[in-house]
Amino acid sequence: MTAQICLVVAIAVYLLMMILIGIIFSRGNEDTGDFYLGGRGLSPLVTAMSAEASDMSSWLLMGIPGLAYVSGLADPFWTCLGLAAGTYLNWLLVSKRLRRYTEKIGAITIPEYFSKRYGDKKNVLTGVSAVIIILFFIPYTASGFAACGKLFNTLFGVNYFVAMIASAIIIALYCMLGGFKAVSTTDLIQSICMSVALVIVICFGAAQAGGWGQVMENAKALPGMLSLTSTYDQATGTAAPYSALQSISMLAWGLGYFGMPHILVRFMAIGDPEQLKVSRRVATVWVVLAMGIAIVIGFIGISLTDLGIVPVLEGSGNAERVIIYISTFMSSFGIFPAIIAGIILAGMLAATMSTADSQLLAAASAISSDLLQDFGGKKFSDDTAVKIAKVTVIIISAISVVIAYNPDSSVFSIVSFAWAGFGATFGPVMLLSLFWKRSNRQGAIACMIAGAVMVFLWKYVISTLGGPFAIYELLPAFIVALIANVIVSLLTPAPDREVLDTFDKAKV
Repeated sequence: MTAQICLVVAIAVYLLMMILIGIIFSRGNEDTGDFYLGGRGLSPLVTAMSAEASDMSSWLLMGIPGLAYVSGLADPFWTCLGLAAGTYLNWLLVSKRLRRYTEKIGAITIPEYFSKRYGDKKNVLTGVSAVIIILFFIPYTASGFAACGKLFNTLFGVNYFVAMIASAIIIALYCMLGGFKAVSTTDLIQSICMSVALVIVICFGAAQAGGWGQVMENAKALPGMLSLTSTYDQATGTAAPYSALQSISMLAWGLGYFGMPHILVRFMAIGDPEQLKVSRRVATVWVVLAMGIAIVIGFIGISLTDLGIVPVLEGSGNAERVIIYISTFMSSFGIFPAIIAGIILAGMLAATMSTADSQLLAAASAISSDLLQDFGGKKFSDDTAVKIAKVTVIIISAISVVIAYNPDSSVFSIVSFAWAGFGATFGPVMLLSLFWKRSNRQGAIACMIAGAVMVFLWKYVISTLGGPFAIYELLPAFIVALIANVIVSLLTPAPDREVLDTFDKAKV
């Protein structure tokens, strides 16, 4: 009973602190530039850690360990290697160019950037971009709410749906109150909580499992568990081959970074673009360490299952609870360990909330600013626009809650699909808009539509054929979208002289 009280207190203090930050920053949102972009005044550290915290959602502490627990090293290793490379290249190639370009043309959202970059006076690009953001961000946000529901349901036996709704309300509240500054500041705090959680869990779990040697021995005992060319089949207890094509398709996760609106907008918000080099180094090191530790936690969970400390977790959805069981076990050692366990669980909430809040803000800007005003032709005062954005946050949260109704849904699988959607629709457009002057409005529109269609087509039709077609949908969809952009751009008139001149002036 004492342990549960400590857990509740630690989590409650954390949640209240998030809401307080929202209240504090609510006084600084005088216009949409403040609400959506924080007035372009982020420091290098906040830029780096808020970008990575918003990137590393609940799947860092739940999805990756769960995947390692169920299938072994191959899937999470190749995925994380791709993500590490994508993180570095995104900061290296995109961040500075995008920061300068968006300031040059006065864009505060990604859809607005696309529209102004290509001289789209009818704002068709803005409308298409906003619809894509809404299409993929709502289920992405739902996965975060689902993770919160699983956490409280496993810990306290609270009804999953009730816990999920309560979490959604808190996230929406501080996001609605404080806007981008609140989201970025809470993301910095949440990244610290996530880091502390990872380090404590891996040290405590390894000690309880009998040391690192024992953890590795237990993993070796399962066929294919530590192989990069085969994977463990939990259902049959045997190893299954893991092809080079599968490895390449999982490496393709890294392509997704070039199209993630909630990450790209951090590049646009830094105060001094020359400081992005510092942000890049901080972000890359943190991502590599965090993902490596998350994989090892999955293997620790296997050893603790052998000891009866963690129950047998079948299926990826259940396996994602492994870190929750480890933290709960820690809380049984007394008051101080229970407080530490509470901090770990707060870190899990942080992983979820840091992404969900960023997604809510991006989706709200897509509706209130991009769809209603730019594409729809409605003009609002800054005060009215901010109010509409806050109402939009509430509406999107409500829809996400409905989508997250099923407690057995896998956080990793939902995130995987949404990641592919953004990577394929926005990634090629973003890269070509920054590096290819000849890319035009028609090519960008064709690219987005082709990417979105191919993600759905490959996921639900082509991949079901099996064999070489059973690969991650991001890779083929990204390639198809890129080709569509190039071909359509070359077959249609070149951009206007004004657009070309702006491109030259915006170069770093």
